[in-house]
Amino acid sequence: MCARRFLILIFILILLAVAGAFALFQFGDRVLLKQATPVGHYQDPPKSSGPDYSNESSWLARPGLVGDPSGWVPQGVVTTKVPDPAATFYIHPTTYLQRDRWNAPVDVGGDAGSRARLFVQSQASTFNSVSDIWAPRYRQAAFGAFLLKSEDATKALDLAYDDVLAAFDAFLAAQPAGKPIILAGHSQGALHLTRLLADRTNALKGRLVAAYVVGWPLSVTADLPTMGLAACSKPDEIGCLLSWQSFAEPANPDLILDAWKGTKGATGIERKRQDMLCTNPLTGTAGGQAPASANLGTLVPNGNFANATLAVGQVGARCDDGFLMIGGDIPNLGPYVLPGNNYHVYDYALFWGSIRADAERRIAAWKAR
Repeated sequence: MCARRFLILIFILILLAVAGAFALFQFGDRVLLKQATPVGHYQDPPKSSGPDYSNESSWLARPGLVGDPSGWVPQGVVTTKVPDPAATFYIHPTTYLQRDRWNAPVDVGGDAGSRARLFVQSQASTFNSVSDIWAPRYRQAAFGAFLLKSEDATKALDLAYDDVLAAFDAFLAAQPAGKPIILAGHSQGALHLTRLLADRTNALKGRLVAAYVVGWPLSVTADLPTMGLAACSKPDEIGCLLSWQSFAEPANPDLILDAWKGTKGATGIERKRQDMLCTNPLTGTAGGQAPASANLGTLVPNGNFANATLAVGQVGARCDDGFLMIGGDIPNLGPYVLPGNNYHVYDYALFWGSIRADAERRIAAWKAR
């Protein structure tokens, strides 16, 4: 896939593919709700329609896969990999925008398939200096499944998660004993990752370098305990979790808060604003602040979208009441900032270089333990 097409879709379609569902759910627009909700009711797919993760065709990225998009790096970045790399399991966000079904087919093609590859290319690539990357195809819930709290929506999300869980088990079985593991996801991918962490706590014990659960709100008291993880409190801590949601000033996160606070987490405890986790990706710790000079690179396109470069030292960040507030000389990432100055679309792009360094630091700590 040419670099031009890659960047055009990354910075234009990402709004629809990732943030669209999340934003519409928060906004509660009745007209958009009607236009986006899948037609009919959820129906269990034939058992033969599920992915077979023993086949390369069920993966967007994995070692040895021809045309693996996870090996991409921005212009000027040298492709390197540490000796004895870790293995990253990455779950891509929503890319299926149609209304004809509640779940995308596992072998979805067209724009939805291209978008899935592009998200692997722009997000999972930040981990390619320290790890082999595995990214499954899965019967993702259509973005309309996020718009309703209904039995149909619940079943669609459950089916998507069942695929993710099966993919993870296949991924884990393929790893040599004791090989360190990184988990990463964004938006719908992050949501599935929260369940995966709870269901495979024992399997990950002693092997998890870190979990990057980005672009989905989490409660330290109502969600994290079921995952058996604490929020990362040190930049070289291992076996911990990072999560953030990016906003610029003046920020208005009320739409997210109104939909989230007061709901019950996996522990049964009510979620409260003061318990929302915010990791600063510039420091690798929960809470705190860092100047723009600490940012090792924001992923931005060049003038004609022919490639991407890293803008170093331009975006600072601080955690404030559970959200990550960005500032400084923020590059023009495109016209897709959501209402309330919500930079959800760019949660990875804003800090691509610093996330990369964060993973390198933690894998070094894991090996030195």
